Amino acid sequence: MSDHSSIEWTDATWNPVTGCTKISPGCKHCYALTFSERFRGVPGHPFEFGFDLRLWPNRLGLPLTWRTPKRIFVNSMSDLFHERVPDTFIDYVFDTMFKAHWHHFQVLTKRPERMTAYLSARKGKFGNLADEHSHIWLGTSIETQRYVTRAELASTLPSAVRFLSCEPLLGPLDLRHVLGSSAINWVIVGGESGHGARPMDPMWALGIRDQCATAGVAFFFKQWGGRNKKRAGRILEDRTWDQLPAEPLAVSAR
Repeated sequence: MSDHSSIEWTDATWNPVTGCTKISPGCKHCYALTFSERFRGVPGHPFEFGFDLRLWPNRLGLPLTWRTPKRIFVNSMSDLFHERVPDTFIDYVFDTMFKAHWHHFQVLTKRPERMTAYLSARKGKFGNLADEHSHIWLGTSIETQRYVTRAELASTLPSAVRFLSCEPLLGPLDLRHVLGSSAINWVIVGGESGHGARPMDPMWALGIRDQCATAGVAFFFKQWGGRNKKRAGRILEDRTWDQLPAEPLAVSAR
């Protein structure tokens, strides 16, 4: 967790929850699990208990201390909508996001079913997120066509920016039915990295880029991945793709 991040599509990470459990093939070589388990058993370390799911109430107010506007990836080391994170704790996370309106928060989950149900139950309390809290972006991860229903759920989320993270991309994706209606505003694509990384076919990435171009959707190519992701780089057809969704101007903290 840091007010600076090396993740290309964000500025900072905020982890009021850490730890998770695997639910689909994209989780096989989870970077967060690999990192966390290195410190299991180290007394006093934030990951003393490895990748076991833990709530961190003392971290809830952290974004309020960052006065410079940032794009903040929420729970880079977990999933806010994991089944063992209580609704009341998620409420606290949203309360911080509401208060820290000068940031943009990027909430990414592999569990859009729960995200959808949670937001539906709080529609009266939260109001219209897209209009009243447009700085909160909601998205889901999808790695193969088998999980395209996640993209379909994401396209219905009540936020100004709805996005997909196709990383690690493990097969071709046909997203035209969710991109064509402009329901999805932003698509991130990346290959798997680290030991045992599964290769990404260039045609899979190019296919998604072309679908985004046709639909007028922002496309961000994060990385090729592999064991040495820095060496593999981020160039796709002779250029980088760093498009971001149209977004409101950041409001300075008061």
